[in-house]
Amino acid sequence: MRRNALYRIIGGLAVLAVVIVVYLNSREPKPADIELKIGEGGGSIQQN
Repeated sequence: MRRNALYRIIGGLAVLAVVIVVYLNSREPKPADIELKIGEGGGSIQQN
């Protein structure tokens, strides 16, 4: 019986961790699109 309760607690904590990560990633502002090119003539950075 104790082992079953331990598995439930660990499973609940894992689900809670996934929910927190998804929530924080959805709230974070997305960075602007930046394009980095490196070639024989040098490098260039362009922001879209």
